[in-house]
Amino acid sequence: MRIKMKKKKTGIMQEGIVLVMCLVALLSLASCGSYKEVRSVDDLEGSRIGVQLGTTGDTYASDYEGDDAGTVIERYNKGNDAVQALKQKKIDAVIIDEQPALAFVEKNKDLKILDEEFAVEDYAICISKNNTELKKKINSALAELKADGTFDSIAANYTGNDDEKGKTPYVAKNIERPNGTLVAATNAAFKPYEYYDNGKMTGFDVDMIQAVCDILGMNLKMEDMEFDSIIAAVQSGKADVGVAGITVTEDRLKNIDFTDSYTTSKQMIIVKDPDAASVGGSISEKFNDNFVKDSRWEYLIKGLGNTLLITLFAIIIGIVLGFLIAIVRTNHDKNGGLTILNAICKVYLTIVRGTPVMVQLLIIYYVIFASVNTSKILVAVIAFGLNSAAYVAEVVRSGIMAVDNGQFEAGRSLGLNYSQTMKSIILPQAVKNILPALGNEFISLLKETSISGYIGLMDLTKGGDIIRSITYEPFMPLIAVAIIYLVIVMILSYGVGRLERRLKKNER
Repeated sequence: MRIKMKKKKTGIMQEGIVLVMCLVALLSLASCGSYKEVRSVDDLEGSRIGVQLGTTGDTYASDYEGDDAGTVIERYNKGNDAVQALKQKKIDAVIIDEQPALAFVEKNKDLKILDEEFAVEDYAICISKNNTELKKKINSALAELKADGTFDSIAANYTGNDDEKGKTPYVAKNIERPNGTLVAATNAAFKPYEYYDNGKMTGFDVDMIQAVCDILGMNLKMEDMEFDSIIAAVQSGKADVGVAGITVTEDRLKNIDFTDSYTTSKQMIIVKDPDAASVGGSISEKFNDNFVKDSRWEYLIKGLGNTLLITLFAIIIGIVLGFLIAIVRTNHDKNGGLTILNAICKVYLTIVRGTPVMVQLLIIYYVIFASVNTSKILVAVIAFGLNSAAYVAEVVRSGIMAVDNGQFEAGRSLGLNYSQTMKSIILPQAVKNILPALGNEFISLLKETSISGYIGLMDLTKGGDIIRSITYEPFMPLIAVAIIYLVIVMILSYGVGRLERRLKKNER
């Protein structure tokens, strides 16, 4: 009998291995599309085009979408992500601004830019339609910078020829700044216009807006966020201006205003270079480039600190509010009381559990706190805490409802009222039953904080993104971020397991 059972188990194991191998093969085939070589603009039809979400490259490429040739547009949050997809032949071409295209190709020798330009466009600073006075001041400052040669000096430092680049960095003037602070939203993954260097945000646009602030007598505060969040930040008042190589288009003018154009750019097409030699480097070289050079590991440390801070306080909000909601709902279910509070709780649970946490984060930041200059960490704590509370409430409620009704009756027979029975008898038993589920919720909460970058907050994932935007190396920064998350989750799981065993000791 044992021999037969062993053979049967071995057979099942072999079948399982074969099934997994077949599944992997199918997934590999599904992810592999036919690669098309793009040599000119005419070859874009029927190809897979990568663009950065919300850019004019996205707008122009959308004209190809849905055509008879079967053109596919792949939209990425960052131009760097689109370039990495191109390197792996997941797409056939990338449409992006000329200067960032040059920076990408300089770092990736297996790519090239087609000689034929895709489109020509003007860059301007976006500003709220209600802020006409500030627009006039900035236009006047831009005219002054162009007249005295400062603007040309800044441009040459970042976009000039090899003899000019890096020779004329702009230095903020040591002057009185009585006119407040100008908050400028940007996306610091767009070299040479805005990017990180030695832990500091720099670039053409950064120096240009600093020079504008010097003329206006204002302090400058740069806010780094996703590109498609910039206009929303300006509209909601979270930022005064948007400076990120933004092109003036008719669609954008419907919702936002622009200053005078400060430079002209081109949309170019990046493709794989079939004649390029294989490039690569040792693991130690890549490790040094991604983490050691210029102390880039500090981006991860700073992001990790914010991630843990947000998670900790969001958990506290989730536990406190979740338990309160659960008690209100179970009180209503068992006694029929607290009708109005129960109805409010049900509406809250329906809304929070029925909408994505990222949408909730954006609504809280751009809508609810639109006119309030609130700390982004506080906004994130509130958003994730409120989201977690809804799930904690249902977990706790299920734990309370699972406790036998006889326990309630025993408490009443001892002379305890409902609140005393709940506190002394029911909740201790419920917590032991729901602890694994609560642990899973907190683990999920930790990982959900990775979307904090959408409101310009530096979290762990954003730190990895910044490193990727500097080195154009996807593997090591992403693996580093994944390992850090994994270690934290393992520590949290271990702690929950120990607490669970400790609470159950009295049952033996």
